[in-house]
Amino acid sequence: MSKHSNNSPRPMRRGPMGMHGGRGPAEKAKNFKGTMIRLIHYLKPYRWNIIVSFIFSICSVVFMVVGPKILGNATTELTKGFMAKVYGTGGIDFGAIEVILLQLIGLYLISTLCGFVQSWLMAGVSQKVAYNLRNEMAEKVNRLPFSYFDRQSHGEVLSRFSNDVDMIQQTMNQSLSQLLSSFVQVVGYLAMMLSISLPMTLIALIIVSLSLILITTVVKHSQRYFAAQQRSLGNVNGHIEEMYGAHIIMKAFNGEEESIEIFERLNDELYDSAWKSQFLSGLMQPISVFVGNLGYVVVAILGGYLAMQGSITVGDIQSFITYVRSFNQPISMIAQNMNILQSTVAAAERVFEFLSEEEEVAECEHPVEIFDANGQTTIQGQVTFENVHFGYTPEKIIIHDFSMYIKPGKKIAIVGPTGAGKTTIIKLLMRFYELNSGSIYIDGIKTTDMRRKDLRALFGMVLQDAWLFNGTIMENLRYGKLDASDEEVIKAADAAYVDHFIRTLDHGYDTMINEESSNISQGQKQLLTIARAFLADPKILILDEATSSVDTRTEVLIQKGMDKLMENRTSFVIAHRLSTIRDADLILVMKDGDIIEAGNHEELMKADGFYTQLYNSQFDAEEE
Repeated sequence: MSKHSNNSPRPMRRGPMGMHGGRGPAEKAKNFKGTMIRLIHYLKPYRWNIIVSFIFSICSVVFMVVGPKILGNATTELTKGFMAKVYGTGGIDFGAIEVILLQLIGLYLISTLCGFVQSWLMAGVSQKVAYNLRNEMAEKVNRLPFSYFDRQSHGEVLSRFSNDVDMIQQTMNQSLSQLLSSFVQVVGYLAMMLSISLPMTLIALIIVSLSLILITTVVKHSQRYFAAQQRSLGNVNGHIEEMYGAHIIMKAFNGEEESIEIFERLNDELYDSAWKSQFLSGLMQPISVFVGNLGYVVVAILGGYLAMQGSITVGDIQSFITYVRSFNQPISMIAQNMNILQSTVAAAERVFEFLSEEEEVAECEHPVEIFDANGQTTIQGQVTFENVHFGYTPEKIIIHDFSMYIKPGKKIAIVGPTGAGKTTIIKLLMRFYELNSGSIYIDGIKTTDMRRKDLRALFGMVLQDAWLFNGTIMENLRYGKLDASDEEVIKAADAAYVDHFIRTLDHGYDTMINEESSNISQGQKQLLTIARAFLADPKILILDEATSSVDTRTEVLIQKGMDKLMENRTSFVIAHRLSTIRDADLILVMKDGDIIEAGNHEELMKADGFYTQLYNSQFDAEEE
């Protein structure tokens, strides 16, 4: 394992109880105003792009709004010419109509061009905001304490990176521009309608008010279902991710029925909230159509009456009817986008909740420099634990007053029953968790006086759960030292007894390892992680014995590689098979968070204590 990675096995949660971070069913955003202000803050660097985009959006709408009025002039001209021809006093002036139509085409072309520029600008802004949010979230992940991931499912975190940020991006790209365009359309249509006829405009507004009341009622009821939809989506993603990642375990323990049952329940919750939100959202279109048709009928009757009175022209009636039919559309769009905005605020709140999570304890202001400019260090590997107390929760302390002095280059084995605190000691040593009290020193320097990255750069890890990523063997090995040359990588592989195996592959060091590392054996994976640790050349080693699931020949190779790796390095070995650590310089026997015995193998066997019981019971079990 590389020196910079933590590969403590993460237990699979069976069910949704581990999927925190979402809100309760059908719950609204906790702080709509505060979330919107914070969201607007992310737009400040692009305010000029947004302003220019809005100007082009307004121009596009203005040119579009004027269009029906000009088209009405063409209709009026055509009507006058037709009536003149009927009475024999003249004819249709096609030249004038041609000029009007050319003007109309020009306006619509300019409107389309402005709309294109506006969309191009907002697409850039939305992508940059989403990019910055994801960057900030990625950096946040590295600053979060391990306790956060103990209480959050991977799928829930990924849902905030993908679904929630996508929702914000889409709103930036589409809804904001549509909202502005819709407001300008409402004002523009209203102004043009008033310029044609006040009575007809008043009738139209009464009908539109009815539409607004109905749509507002729909928006009010659908808001909470959109929030519930985002939460349910995160839960479904979390369950799928966990079941996919632990598919073999789920199958091995016949967990299919339980998994399907949980998925169906979560999926039903998602279906219920999504159906209700989409149904209510879908009601707005038929409501708009109904009210629009109603307004069309009333305006047509009133317009005919006013035309007979000579108050308006036939072209004005046509223009007004066009405005009335169009007037309801931006109102409906405003309501729809407000609905989307509610969902976006719910998504943004989940993102900001993540970004506001409590981070690791801050680094000390003046850290001790343990590496020089060339990346070299004088650290020898002396480790001291001084009165260490620790608990994953304050009310449950699992390490009690732990003290130990370890000389450089020694091999320290940590043994004990499950839950004794063996792995916890390692996590504290690498400062994955903060101590409740006490101190840990390396070469007399407090670990809290070092930068975390410098501290962890001193360690190399070879864990039982061998971790490799999707990439070539060369890339996986180089993860231990990113600037290593090919020759250095090959030398490390040879030292770990894995060079021969790599060269037997069709593509050698360029062989791709798939995402699950299933195209190589467990033993081969373990040898590769040992080679990676060789390349890292750490001062202190952490080894989690990993030979129990491999064949005897591979076990010998792995043991030889680990023995060679431990030469002249301070090594901590979490031992599962006690027969493999009899040559350790010091064996720490842990029980219930305390060191109850310490010594080498012979001393502990002579003491005939808890270690002797463990050793004999394991030996008897192996004999059976």
